[in-house]
Amino acid sequence: MSCEHLICAQCAGPVVEGRCPACRAARDHVHHHHSGAGPQLIIAAILALVFVLLLTMHFAH
Repeated sequence: MSCEHLICAQCAGPVVEGRCPACRAARDHVHHHHSGAGPQLIIAAILALVFVLLLTMHFAH
């Protein structure tokens, strides 16, 4: 979902512009759901890769 076409009920402006506190809160709420898992997923992937590399090095010797 994006906030490009949403109109704020409080100030009647586009939510994407964030003219009032209600717009900014709605915009942050919409975009918060998409960016939350990104860094955590990257860290988990890196840790899994390191674990696999360590196991490979351990069994190779």
